[in-house]
Amino acid sequence: MRTDGTGGSGHDLRHHGDAEVRDDGAALVDLAVNVRADTPPPWLREEIAASLSSLAAYPDGRAARAAVAARHGLPVERVLLTAGAAEAFVLLARALKVRRPVVVHPQFTEPEAALRDAGHTVERVLLREADGFRLDPAAVPEEADLVVIGNPTNPTSVLHPAGMIARLARPGRVLVVDEAFMDAVPGEREALAGRTDVPGLVVLRSLTKTWGLAGLRIGYVLAPSEIVAELGRAQPLWPVSTPALAAAEACVTPRALAEAGHAAHRIAADRAHLVAGLAGFASRGVRVVGPAEGPFVLVGMEGAAVVRHRLRERGHAVRRGDTFPGLGAEWVRVAVRDRATVNGFLEALSAALP
Repeated sequence: MRTDGTGGSGHDLRHHGDAEVRDDGAALVDLAVNVRADTPPPWLREEIAASLSSLAAYPDGRAARAAVAARHGLPVERVLLTAGAAEAFVLLARALKVRRPVVVHPQFTEPEAALRDAGHTVERVLLREADGFRLDPAAVPEEADLVVIGNPTNPTSVLHPAGMIARLARPGRVLVVDEAFMDAVPGEREALAGRTDVPGLVVLRSLTKTWGLAGLRIGYVLAPSEIVAELGRAQPLWPVSTPALAAAEACVTPRALAEAGHAAHRIAADRAHLVAGLAGFASRGVRVVGPAEGPFVLVGMEGAAVVRHRLRERGHAVRRGDTFPGLGAEWVRVAVRDRATVNGFLEALSAALP
């Protein structure tokens, strides 16, 4: 684990998994994007469709905000609805007056990209494969007044203990935890959402991954009321559309939470099948970061760029890993899919490997 304070990027921070399945990749089997397959479910489509009759009115987010607050046992003053979790990173970068922001990598690159776009010099704490890409809180500089970490972390699929992340909190420091994939973890163990005893804690949640709403853009921030107010002042008027508000309200009902819980267990079973299949290629240089806890796995191999191209020729898209700080050209990220899809991918991978 080391700290990178050079201030330069050297990575395409704005490359995301959807780039793998655009244009000539649209017909490929998608193992590059981390949105759960076969979503949104019919009942959620109906809820969203029912909101369309209200499009003539300006969006009113009060009910959705209250529903999210109730879901996490928080007062509404601690909730901010956003156009996806990605908007929250932009708001944090623009609204908060910080001097020494630190991003723990490898992780989702948008937090650093947003901070850089806002004029900040970003310091990196780089987790190492030798340590299982696991966090040592002592590696984060004491002087950092903004720290960003994902849990479970994209792309490593590492689930850090909540207590270890909480140790990063300090008076005068904003601790941002990206929990966009936490609802894909059975029981949401190690979640910090809803905690009010951790100073400066900001938790980001996304509803786009589990519910297949990437095209609708809906997420939220859970934070102390003064931070929520500051971020809210940086938002444009009516930042979340009426259909997205309807989706937010629907996705935090007891029925939806139960369905998400069942989906998390299915993902865990499908992930185990994927990891076991990948383990069969260990003699050919394939290694998997584990234990994986998210709806994706990080896979290392020599010549990964060539293998990824061969996979595309065989009809499968995976996410390149070299755009993540702390990773290199030997990495790819593979989304968890159902067993039939995984079996097809493993067959293609067998043919694609040297």
